[in-house]
Amino acid sequence: MSLQEGRATRRRGAELEEAILDAAWEQLCEGGYPRFTVEAVAERAGTSRPVLYRRWPGRGELLMAAIQHVGERNTPAVPDTGSLRGDMYALLTAVNEARAGLIALVSAHLGAYFEETGTSLADVRERYLEGRPTATDRILQRAAERGEAPADLPKRVRDTAFDLFRGEALLTLRPLSEESIRQIVDEVFLPLVRAYR
Repeated sequence: MSLQEGRATRRRGAELEEAILDAAWEQLCEGGYPRFTVEAVAERAGTSRPVLYRRWPGRGELLMAAIQHVGERNTPAVPDTGSLRGDMYALLTAVNEARAGLIALVSAHLGAYFEETGTSLADVRERYLEGRPTATDRILQRAAERGEAPADLPKRVRDTAFDLFRGEALLTLRPLSEESIRQIVDEVFLPLVRAYR
């Protein structure tokens, strides 16, 4: 291969960053946090350590960027079925298919990271959301406009469905059953929402 051909195939910008973050995620999945090093990710991505360090100052920042990258890629669309029940059931089902394994994987592989940094899975979630409205927020806003839910639900009530979902996914390390999702929506979340109307 000539020098000119090598330059033509060199990845840059968003293409290079995506390749690095994909490699970082693969490295995390295969080796967990103890084997998650800048050197290992650079080698897997077919690039150099300085390229990574120009974007992320250390492995902690690279790790968070990889988790956010995969999370965004696996974010289901916010459903609009016309009812609060339909929307929440559809959302939890879609997240269950796309992310339950991700939640379990991140939790299982990041124990050493949490211990080293004094953080938790809640901190990872907060960093990922960064003040953006959640899918539940958007669903509840539409429900309030239809008169199905009050506009000023307490945060704990708003978060109940996903808190229960995450809790079960972390305890079982597998996707929830359809019956578990139905129970979360019909037996816990909706009765709580209705109690505030």
